[in-house]
Amino acid sequence: QNLREAMLSHAASRYQIPILYANQVGGNDDLLFDGNSVAFNSAGKLVGRAVAFAGDLLVVEFDPEQKDLVEESSKVTPALTTEAEEIWSALVMGVRDYASKCGFSQVVLGLSGGIDSALVAAIAAEALGSENVLGILMPSPYSSQHSVEDALALVENLGIKHEILPIQAAMTAYDQTLANMFANTEFGVAEENLQSRIRGNLLMAIANKFGHLLLSTGNKSEMAVGYCTLYGDMNGGLAVIADVPKTKVFQVCHWLNRHTEVIPSHILTKPPSAELKPGQVDQDSLPPYEILDDILDRLICQHQAKEQILAAGYESNIVNKVIRLVNRAEFKRRQAPPGLKITDRAFGTGWRMPIARG
Repeated sequence: QNLREAMLSHAASRYQIPILYANQVGGNDDLLFDGNSVAFNSAGKLVGRAVAFAGDLLVVEFDPEQKDLVEESSKVTPALTTEAEEIWSALVMGVRDYASKCGFSQVVLGLSGGIDSALVAAIAAEALGSENVLGILMPSPYSSQHSVEDALALVENLGIKHEILPIQAAMTAYDQTLANMFANTEFGVAEENLQSRIRGNLLMAIANKFGHLLLSTGNKSEMAVGYCTLYGDMNGGLAVIADVPKTKVFQVCHWLNRHTEVIPSHILTKPPSAELKPGQVDQDSLPPYEILDDILDRLICQHQAKEQILAAGYESNIVNKVIRLVNRAEFKRRQAPPGLKITDRAFGTGWRMPIARG
């Protein structure tokens, strides 16, 4: 919005004519239009601004003698002050519009006790009302007690509905079915991902049975490097934060908690983990998110080549790993649900890459 207003102000003052800029508002699939319609007088002065991310009527007065717009400060709606507030407002509007236009009044999502599902649940509750959000806890033997407690604390804070469906029995059934085929092999990613796929099946069954929209809770960092399970946690009809990097997920949650605790504090302080095996944390497999997200931003949004990223001071082994992971995960992203776009370049209509890159 700042860039847009600076451009319009410059044009108005340069050509000495008033400018009225009317912008669409609302969500169309992955594209989010922010409103924020503005009016500038011939001196480049802002004389009117409509609200952001909501329908609004902006009326400004034109002086026929001066052939210019009349300056009235009361016509200028205060701009959103932080990036976190902009992201939050955009995603709330996006979920509300997507659900409404697709004919859904209620949503369901998995609650792991982690920060991603917590933020998506908060967005959904704000967009649709807490009474229309169903959170499903699906603990496994690898789920920590504090994750279950954190998820339940979130449910209480948001006032949403919830159910607890332990997946131990389903895991045992899968293990028994695959026992002969998996005999004499090491426990690995395939077994870990079975847990995610069991959860994905349960969530799809619930969504299908009750006519709910299933919200996927993966963030952009995970989607970029493939740290997600196809037909598991990627299941859903809308990927709410698929264009929000992990570091910005934390920023939005901290902003959300600025007045009162919405996201339980322990969710914000514990190390992120998929909890698919004992003692697992995300940083076992990935660089620290502060590093990963900056490399991803340079690679995806800024279109920087590997040499430019290396010139920023990053180690070549880390940069090479990230680029390799991004390329290898294309087949997953191609099968992901649509995600709401909030950055300069999202994995969606603005991203067209081949899957096979020999």
